[in-house]
Amino acid sequence: MKKETLAVWQEGEYSYPLAFGFVPNLVSYIHEEDTQERPCMLVVPGGGYCVVSPTEGEIVAMEFYEKGYNAFVFTYTTNPLMLEPLKDQSMRDLSRAIRLIRSRAGEFHIDPCRLILCGFSAGGHLCASVCVHYMDVEDGRYGSFSNRPDAAILSYPVITSADKAHRGSFQALLGMDAAEEELEYMSLEKQVSPQTPPCFLWQTATDEAVPVENSYLFAEALKENGVPFAHHVFSEGRHGLSLANEKWANGEYGEPYTMEQTLKIAENVKNGNIQVSEEVKESFLPQFERSEEETKALLAENSPNDEVAVWPALAHQWIKAVLKPE
Repeated sequence: MKKETLAVWQEGEYSYPLAFGFVPNLVSYIHEEDTQERPCMLVVPGGGYCVVSPTEGEIVAMEFYEKGYNAFVFTYTTNPLMLEPLKDQSMRDLSRAIRLIRSRAGEFHIDPCRLILCGFSAGGHLCASVCVHYMDVEDGRYGSFSNRPDAAILSYPVITSADKAHRGSFQALLGMDAAEEELEYMSLEKQVSPQTPPCFLWQTATDEAVPVENSYLFAEALKENGVPFAHHVFSEGRHGLSLANEKWANGEYGEPYTMEQTLKIAENVKNGNIQVSEEVKESFLPQFERSEEETKALLAENSPNDEVAVWPALAHQWIKAVLKPE
């Protein structure tokens, strides 16, 4: 397996104020035993646009790698302290990542016509944003390559900015005083068109963080616009289940490289380079200073969910049905 880290922006192209040297990047998981052209799975973890969660990163990429995909995990720009609204930065990050992968499709042994996004929670919102707004994102370097995904898996996705919104995601994305037109633009159930790529949605009915209505709203919009989709609602389970299997429950997530920007921000808060209130410090920093016992106690709250854990197999079969090789 070829595993490498690829920055998606070159020097001078990226300037988010709270980056502190971080540049959005891809980590690849490429089959090397042959040069067979494979479908590409681009994994986009969630985290409320405040973090890129390692619980939905390498562990998911390896699940699809083992199903025959060449896979990538994408670490995009986030706003952990709610100080610098992201606006369209994360969407531009993901559009660039898609175009970069397609520009090197031969090297990565992928079929550029079978590039699938797999997003979780706010990462699902990011994936769905590119699905509905891809035509709005220009790219001077890679503009000759399409940024339209061929399909998307949306796992317990944030979708709406209306009554059933996950408010924290929209505050990190657009700021505390977002204009109505910004909220409308990022309320994705209102932005679906017949050109939106096919989507596979799954969520649990008891999701306590992102109301299940988010998935229903998007599925209904897909149906109204004639976009192929599948929609699975499992009977119970909390938010953030990732693969929902034994490996996930045991905390075997893989490398936590998706935390790079967040850790750089935490270091700068601790050193006084970012001016925040004591209240913010007390709520933000302790999560990076947990003892081994505290970490074990948090993991003890996880348990496999056999009903939900079938979703990768369902998604794989759906992809084979909707994206048949030429």
